Amino acid sequence: MLVVNQIEFDRMATLTFETLSFKQAGENVQVTLLRLFSTKIPQEELASIGEFNIPEKNSIEFSNLDEEKASKKLASILNKHFENLTNNLTKNPVTYIHRNSGIPLIGNVAFGIIYRNSSIIEIKPVTSCNLDCIYCSISEGLSSKKHDFVVEEEYLIEELQKLLNFVEEPVEIHIGVQGEPFLYQDMELLISHLQQIPQVNTISIDTNGTLFTKDLLERLAKNNKLQINFSLDAIDEEKAKKIAGVKNYNVNHIKEMIRYAREKNIKVIVAPVQVQGINDDEMEAVIKFIKSIPNQPILGIQNFLPYKTGRNAGPVMSWDEFYQELDNLEKKHDIKLRLSKEDFNIHKAKELPKPFKVDDVIQAVIKSEDRFSNSVIAVAKDRNISVPNCKFKKDKKITVKIIRDKHNIFSGKLL
Repeated sequence: MLVVNQIEFDRMATLTFETLSFKQAGENVQVTLLRLFSTKIPQEELASIGEFNIPEKNSIEFSNLDEEKASKKLASILNKHFENLTNNLTKNPVTYIHRNSGIPLIGNVAFGIIYRNSSIIEIKPVTSCNLDCIYCSISEGLSSKKHDFVVEEEYLIEELQKLLNFVEEPVEIHIGVQGEPFLYQDMELLISHLQQIPQVNTISIDTNGTLFTKDLLERLAKNNKLQINFSLDAIDEEKAKKIAGVKNYNVNHIKEMIRYAREKNIKVIVAPVQVQGINDDEMEAVIKFIKSIPNQPILGIQNFLPYKTGRNAGPVMSWDEFYQELDNLEKKHDIKLRLSKEDFNIHKAKELPKPFKVDDVIQAVIKSEDRFSNSVIAVAKDRNISVPNCKFKKDKKITVKIIRDKHNIFSGKLL
């Protein structure tokens, strides 16, 4: 499934991977998937395939066995232990979603594909974040205790292409994950594959920018459809660290990456979230920084809004107050700050049919835990359904009443 190269030499099967790495860990072998997610396999299980060796981190060798048998036996063991993947940052449990997982990519707000019947299609290959932002609408980050997901890149592209074939018009693909997208090892590969799809006219991605380097930005600049949306919530170092929720946040690095991205002619939008009493006094400093960049990025200040699943960062400013403040800043600094859907050419598109609707009672099969505890993802008719107050038991059949169906994102009540 992930094998890139297999070599047989004197009945020595060497299996080499791009997205897996192996490391001895006492009586176990630690297997890391996509750089961020790990599981441990007892050495005796691998020895049951044949005498093995780890010649380099992305390869494993089995002696006295041909490559086909070694590959099949290893795949069986990996599939078993991938049920116990954990996130290396948080130690949270992880579900790996691939073409043979039995989990569709439409139906859940946290991963896969979200199509709201418009010219923007959202894709979400991973959940996880290396920050702990005080205003996060989904309480993601290093303190998160939620279940995580990671999606196989090939599977995501395949399923996206099916939707594009249905939509039949040019679209923007928005990579807006619940967390930091560049934690996903295959992000560059994903962007390059999206770049090659004629129907995709824009690839936008939301990022905190902490994982960028100049080398990475130079590689990304080869994708002329790319638009990077940076979060930059303060210029003052201490306030920036407070908002990011981590002491090692380096706002000067983010500023440098924004400058360099524009130097490389990558389209950039800087999108600070203004929280009353926290960083509202930083907005003028952000504006001055943006205006100091020769190839000036777009700036779009956002109003903090509380969410049921989010962190309560501070008091909420009314929209009238917020827009009045933006108007004042626009006049004072001669800069546009109010962005609308017209600025991004967002329009309605073909409506995707729903296989079921609110109040339907259906049979579904449990396939994974959902993001929150005591909640599962059940599958029916090529859709995911979030079912709260349900104990996880894989492949168990359940009866569910649909209570949400908007935009093919489904929730159900266990009956």
